[in-house]
Amino acid sequence: MSMINNLKQKAATFWEMLKKPTAKYSLGTLLGVGMVAGVIFWGGFNTAMELSNTETFCISCHEMRVNVYEEYKTTIHYNNRSGVRATCPDCHVPKEWHWKVIRKIKATNELFHKALGSIDTPEKFEAKRLKLARNVWREMKGNDSRECRNCHDFESMDYARQGRRAVNNHTKGFDSGRTCIDCHKGVAHSLPAMHKEDPSMAFPDNKK
Repeated sequence: MSMINNLKQKAATFWEMLKKPTAKYSLGTLLGVGMVAGVIFWGGFNTAMELSNTETFCISCHEMRVNVYEEYKTTIHYNNRSGVRATCPDCHVPKEWHWKVIRKIKATNELFHKALGSIDTPEKFEAKRLKLARNVWREMKGNDSRECRNCHDFESMDYARQGRRAVNNHTKGFDSGRTCIDCHKGVAHSLPAMHKEDPSMAFPDNKK
Protein backbone atom coordinates (compact mmCIF):
# COMPACT_ATOMS: atom_id res chain seq x y z
CA MET A 1 0.00 0.00 0.00
CA SER A 2 2.89 2.32 0.86
CA MET A 3 4.35 1.76 -2.64
CA ILE A 4 1.07 2.86 -4.25
CA ASN A 5 0.94 5.96 -2.05
CA ASN A 6 4.56 6.72 -2.94
CA LEU A 7 3.78 6.51 -6.66
CA LYS A 8 0.74 8.75 -6.23
CA GLN A 9 2.84 11.30 -4.37
CA LYS A 10 5.50 11.31 -7.11
CA ALA A 11 2.84 11.70 -9.77
CA ALA A 12 1.26 14.61 -7.89
CA THR A 13 4.69 16.26 -7.51
CA PHE A 14 5.33 15.86 -11.23
CA TRP A 15 2.01 17.49 -12.17
CA GLU A 16 2.66 20.33 -9.74
CA MET A 17 6.00 20.96 -11.47
CA LEU A 18 4.23 21.12 -14.82
CA LYS A 19 1.49 23.45 -13.59
CA LYS A 20 3.72 25.95 -11.78
CA PRO A 21 6.42 28.16 -13.30
CA THR A 22 10.01 27.55 -12.29
CA ALA A 23 11.74 29.73 -9.77
CA LYS A 24 13.83 31.23 -12.56
CA TYR A 25 11.30 31.69 -15.40
CA SER A 26 7.67 32.83 -15.43
CA LEU A 27 4.93 30.72 -16.94
CA GLY A 28 4.47 33.33 -19.70
CA THR A 29 8.14 33.11 -20.62
CA LEU A 30 8.02 29.33 -20.80
CA LEU A 31 4.89 29.43 -22.96
CA GLY A 32 6.41 32.08 -25.23
CA VAL A 33 9.62 30.12 -25.71
CA GLY A 34 7.61 26.96 -26.38
CA MET A 35 5.48 28.70 -29.00
CA VAL A 36 8.51 30.19 -30.76
CA ALA A 37 10.29 26.83 -30.73
CA GLY A 38 7.15 25.18 -32.14
CA VAL A 39 6.87 27.73 -34.95
CA ILE A 40 10.56 27.33 -35.83
CA PHE A 41 10.28 23.54 -35.81
CA TRP A 42 7.08 23.55 -37.88
CA GLY A 43 8.46 26.10 -40.33
CA GLY A 44 11.71 24.16 -40.69
CA PHE A 45 9.86 20.89 -41.22
CA ASN A 46 7.62 22.33 -43.92
CA THR A 47 10.52 24.15 -45.59
CA ALA A 48 12.54 20.94 -45.76
CA MET A 49 9.54 19.05 -47.14
CA GLU A 50 8.94 21.67 -49.84
CA LEU A 51 12.62 21.70 -50.81
CA SER A 52 12.42 17.93 -51.31
CA ASN A 53 9.31 18.50 -53.41
CA THR A 54 10.99 20.16 -56.38
CA GLU A 55 12.07 18.77 -59.74
CA THR A 56 15.65 19.86 -59.03
CA PHE A 57 15.70 17.71 -55.91
CA CYS A 58 14.02 14.77 -57.65
CA ILE A 59 16.61 14.57 -60.45
CA SER A 60 19.59 15.20 -58.19
CA CYS A 61 20.29 11.47 -58.08
CA HIS A 62 22.17 9.95 -61.02
CA GLU A 63 19.51 7.31 -61.83
CA MET A 64 16.75 9.88 -62.33
CA ARG A 65 18.78 12.32 -64.40
CA VAL A 66 20.04 9.86 -67.02
CA ASN A 67 16.98 7.61 -67.21
CA VAL A 68 13.41 8.71 -66.56
CA TYR A 69 14.15 12.45 -66.62
CA GLU A 70 15.54 12.25 -70.15
CA GLU A 71 12.44 10.33 -71.23
CA TYR A 72 10.15 12.86 -69.59
CA LYS A 73 11.83 15.74 -71.49
CA THR A 74 10.55 14.31 -74.78
CA THR A 75 6.89 14.29 -73.67
CA ILE A 76 4.10 16.85 -73.81
CA HIS A 77 4.17 17.16 -70.02
CA TYR A 78 7.60 18.80 -70.35
CA ASN A 79 7.25 20.87 -73.53
CA ASN A 80 3.98 21.94 -75.20
CA ARG A 81 2.32 24.81 -77.04
CA SER A 82 0.67 26.25 -73.92
CA GLY A 83 3.85 26.26 -71.82
CA VAL A 84 2.20 24.49 -68.88
CA ARG A 85 4.64 21.96 -67.44
CA ALA A 86 3.88 19.10 -65.06
CA THR A 87 6.99 18.42 -62.97
CA CYS A 88 7.97 15.27 -61.04
CA PRO A 89 6.13 16.20 -57.80
CA ASP A 90 2.99 17.19 -59.72
CA CYS A 91 2.60 13.57 -60.81
CA HIS A 92 4.21 11.68 -57.93
CA VAL A 93 3.49 13.69 -54.76
CA PRO A 94 -0.01 14.38 -53.38
CA LYS A 95 -1.10 17.97 -52.73
CA GLU A 96 -3.01 17.13 -49.54
CA TRP A 97 -0.71 17.47 -46.53
CA HIS A 98 -1.39 14.13 -44.81
CA TRP A 99 -1.05 12.13 -48.04
CA LYS A 100 2.11 14.09 -48.83
CA VAL A 101 3.68 13.11 -45.49
CA ILE A 102 2.80 9.45 -46.10
CA ARG A 103 4.41 9.64 -49.55
CA LYS A 104 7.57 11.15 -48.07
CA ILE A 105 7.76 8.38 -45.49
CA LYS A 106 7.44 5.77 -48.24
CA ALA A 107 10.20 7.56 -50.15
CA THR A 108 12.70 6.61 -47.44
CA ASN A 109 12.75 3.17 -49.06
CA GLU A 110 14.02 4.85 -52.23
CA LEU A 111 16.85 6.42 -50.23
CA PHE A 112 17.75 2.97 -48.92
CA HIS A 113 18.02 1.56 -52.44
CA LYS A 114 19.93 4.66 -53.55
CA ALA A 115 22.52 3.82 -50.89
CA LEU A 116 22.60 0.19 -52.03
CA GLY A 117 23.04 1.19 -55.67
CA SER A 118 20.12 -1.00 -56.74
CA ILE A 119 19.54 0.89 -60.01
CA ASP A 120 22.69 2.99 -60.37
CA THR A 121 23.40 1.84 -63.95
CA PRO A 122 21.17 1.88 -67.05
CA GLU A 123 21.35 -1.92 -67.15
CA LYS A 124 20.20 -2.30 -63.54
CA PHE A 125 17.45 0.24 -64.11
CA GLU A 126 16.09 -1.52 -67.19
CA ALA A 127 16.16 -4.86 -65.38
CA LYS A 128 13.86 -3.40 -62.70
CA ARG A 129 11.83 -1.03 -64.87
CA LEU A 130 8.74 -3.26 -65.00
CA LYS A 131 8.74 -3.78 -61.23
CA LEU A 132 9.20 -0.05 -60.56
CA ALA A 133 6.49 0.84 -63.07
CA ARG A 134 4.06 -1.66 -61.55
CA ASN A 135 4.59 -0.13 -58.12
CA VAL A 136 3.66 3.33 -59.41
CA TRP A 137 0.73 2.03 -61.49
CA ARG A 138 -0.64 0.04 -58.56
CA GLU A 139 -0.53 3.07 -56.26
CA MET A 140 -2.17 5.32 -58.85
CA LYS A 141 -4.81 2.70 -59.52
CA GLY A 142 -5.48 2.47 -55.78
CA ASN A 143 -5.90 6.23 -55.29
CA ASP A 144 -8.00 6.72 -58.47
CA SER A 145 -5.15 8.57 -60.23
CA ARG A 146 -5.26 11.30 -57.58
CA GLU A 147 -2.13 13.09 -58.80
CA CYS A 148 -3.40 13.18 -62.41
CA ARG A 149 -6.35 15.14 -61.07
CA ASN A 150 -4.00 17.83 -59.77
CA CYS A 151 -4.27 19.17 -63.33
CA HIS A 152 -6.92 17.12 -65.15
CA ASP A 153 -10.56 17.35 -64.12
CA PHE A 154 -13.15 15.10 -65.78
CA GLU A 155 -15.91 17.62 -65.10
CA SER A 156 -13.98 20.35 -66.94
CA MET A 157 -13.37 18.35 -70.13
CA ASP A 158 -14.84 19.94 -73.25
CA TYR A 159 -15.74 16.98 -75.44
CA ALA A 160 -16.47 19.30 -78.35
CA ARG A 161 -12.75 20.12 -78.50
CA GLN A 162 -11.56 16.51 -78.22
CA GLY A 163 -10.99 14.13 -81.11
CA ARG A 164 -13.59 11.46 -81.83
CA ARG A 165 -11.34 8.69 -80.49
CA ALA A 166 -10.61 10.58 -77.24
CA VAL A 167 -14.29 11.31 -76.66
CA ASN A 168 -15.21 7.68 -77.27
CA ASN A 169 -12.50 6.31 -74.97
CA HIS A 170 -13.12 8.84 -72.21
CA THR A 171 -16.85 8.28 -72.25
CA LYS A 172 -16.51 4.50 -72.11
CA GLY A 173 -13.76 4.71 -69.50
CA PHE A 174 -15.67 6.99 -67.14
CA ASP A 175 -18.88 4.98 -67.52
CA SER A 176 -17.07 1.74 -66.69
CA GLY A 177 -15.29 3.20 -63.65
CA ARG A 178 -11.81 3.21 -65.15
CA THR A 179 -9.17 5.66 -63.97
CA CYS A 180 -6.48 7.64 -65.82
CA ILE A 181 -3.64 5.15 -65.27
CA ASP A 182 -5.65 2.31 -66.80
CA CYS A 183 -5.10 3.84 -70.25
CA HIS A 184 -2.29 6.39 -69.87
CA LYS A 185 0.64 4.35 -68.54
CA GLY A 186 3.29 5.61 -70.95
CA VAL A 187 2.47 9.31 -70.94
CA ALA A 188 5.68 10.58 -69.31
CA HIS A 189 8.09 7.61 -69.31
CA SER A 190 8.93 4.75 -71.63
CA LEU A 191 6.92 1.58 -71.08
CA PRO A 192 8.77 -1.54 -69.88
CA ALA A 193 9.56 -3.96 -72.72
CA MET A 194 7.40 -6.75 -71.23
CA HIS A 195 4.43 -4.40 -70.97
CA LYS A 196 4.77 -3.42 -74.63
CA GLU A 197 4.54 -7.09 -75.55
CA ASP A 198 1.66 -7.85 -73.19
CA PRO A 199 -0.26 -4.87 -71.67
CA SER A 200 -1.96 -7.20 -69.18
CA MET A 201 1.41 -7.48 -67.42
CA ALA A 202 0.68 -4.12 -65.76
CA PHE A 203 -1.59 -5.67 -63.11
CA PRO A 204 -1.00 -9.43 -63.27
CA ASP A 205 -3.06 -9.99 -60.12
CA ASN A 206 -6.13 -8.63 -61.90
CA LYS A 207 -5.64 -10.75 -64.99
CA LYS A 208 -8.82 -12.64 -65.96
